[in-house]
Amino acid sequence: MELPPVGLGTMGIDDPDAVATALAVGYRHLDTARIYDNEAVVGEGLAAGLAGDAGAAAEDLDREDVTVATKLWIDDLAADAVAPAARESADRLGVDALDLLYVHRPRGDYDPETTLSALDRLVDDGLVRNVGVSNFEIADLDRAIDVLGRPPAAHQTELHPLCYTPELLDHAREHGYPVVAYSPLAGGRVREVDTVVEVAAAHGTTPEAVAIAWATAKDPVTAIPKASSEAHLRANLSAAELELTESEVAAIDAVEREEELFPE
Repeated sequence: MELPPVGLGTMGIDDPDAVATALAVGYRHLDTARIYDNEAVVGEGLAAGLAGDAGAAAEDLDREDVTVATKLWIDDLAADAVAPAARESADRLGVDALDLLYVHRPRGDYDPETTLSALDRLVDDGLVRNVGVSNFEIADLDRAIDVLGRPPAAHQTELHPLCYTPELLDHAREHGYPVVAYSPLAGGRVREVDTVVEVAAAHGTTPEAVAIAWATAKDPVTAIPKASSEAHLRANLSAAELELTESEVAAIDAVEREEELFPE
């Protein structure tokens, strides 16, 4: 998939105005999940944004311009549960088709053959445009490729200066699919990482901007930070334009402390 460098992560967002504002300032990738319990909020914000209610002219923004992604939770992954869950998500989001539908985690009712085959049928039916995976390990990714007969459309994984798995990026490059980095700001903890703070000071910017720039500097990564205010939305979106030196990227790569926010 062709995804913009920065999209909007919506976990915890309960105000559709935040989504509409994101679209108005230039976001074109919205990410949610059934387990976030806010698909209807995202859908309402999407509708408002397309109508120009947050400042974006309706004629300037079409539904096809926006990638709408959601995820099936571990109890939605049995073969007979996939289609009903996907239809419910599409209805809540107010879309005819889900641009990107992920397996949220390869746990619970997940079975590579039956789950992925059920998702593929939804692509054939037109309800889903692309099948992605999330929180997969290398063995899970290889099995998914075997079953689908192609790489996933995207792999979403936790990626920030305190949680970095280069092997996952190598796998994505080898097979030609994008990596979507969730929690790129480490829940605000990037402000506690000395190396990130030092790089930010050198550029006269914020640790958050550096964390996003570091992530998006890694081909083929796109980041989906969460933000609600217009100021933070704009700052996150523009962070991908910050150019770090190779030595700065390497210094952040070498940060020893690791802290996975969402372990199994």
